[in-house]
Amino acid sequence: MISIDYRDKRSIYQQLVDRISALATNGTFEPGSQLPSVRQLSAELSINPNTVQRAYTELEREGILYSVKGRGCFISQDVAQLQHRRRQSLFDEIDVAVGRGLEGGLTGCDVLDQVKKSIDRRERVDCD
Repeated sequence: MISIDYRDKRSIYQQLVDRISALATNGTFEPGSQLPSVRQLSAELSINPNTVQRAYTELEREGILYSVKGRGCFISQDVAQLQHRRRQSLFDEIDVAVGRGLEGGLTGCDVLDQVKKSIDRRERVDCD
């Protein structure tokens, strides 16, 4: 479920943060469910335990998980708020990318065409 892509240009730490965040906000990890221990996940993924701990610390800072001393890390109960924040963050990223494209000389039609191509590569969605 949690995996690392060594060809990805993002750091392993960032991949962990992004993947666990996505699994929490899309409902794969239910609120209150326990995450693997730092030691267990680092062994499963063959990565340094400090990398896992750093990702868990970041996820706790973001409110995606909480830790209970001596028991481990758990997914936050407030999934709806997490989903809203993640959605807003993604919209903000899209807004920045569109702005950069327009400032770089792309037209609105160029941007829309590229968005449609990106969606078509992933899945066909009708928004009507």
